[in-house]
This record gives sequence, C-alpha cells and structure tokens, in this order.
Amino acid sequence: MSNRGKRYTKEFKKQIVELINNGKGPTEIVREYNIARSTVNKWVKDYNSSGSFKAKDNRTDEENELIKLRKENQKLKMENDILKQAELIMGRK
Repeated sequence: MSNRGKRYTKEFKKQIVELINNGKGPTEIVREYNIARSTVNKWVKDYNSSGSFKAKDNRTDEENELIKLRKENQKLKMENDILKQAELIMGRK
C-alpha cells in the first residue's frame, strides 16, 4: 500500500516528533501510524534542527545561494533573449 500523496498537519508531525524525542521507537511509530520511516526521519531531523517542517526553513546557506543564483541566471537568459530579438527587429529596419 502506497502512502504517496498523503498530507499531514503540522500538529500531527509535531506529535510524531515528540513521541520519538520522548523515547518511542521509530519502528513502532511507522507500524502504528502507517508512515514511511524516511518521512518520520525527515520530520525529526527538520524539526530538531530548525523547529520547522518547511523546506525553506531547513535549507543550508549553500542551497539558498544556489536557488538565488539559478533565479538570477534564468532572468539573465530571458533578458538576453529579449535583446537578441530586439537586435533582429532593429536590424530589419
């Protein structure tokens, strides 16, 4: 049975993390709540490191810099394409 596409509330995730932090075994939780072990491990890692389950709150500085640079690169490519089109149009006149 696949758990794909399931959405969990922040409160539920926090409850699972608290159970783990209070000594309940991950195997028990996985079996009891039918959640993938990797999901539980990610929740625990994310919440214990930043207090948040959101991806943007758990990125490293390098990941944030990479995202910023990719956006800037995409913008520059668009500007370059616009300038090339303008050059073609102006060259025809």
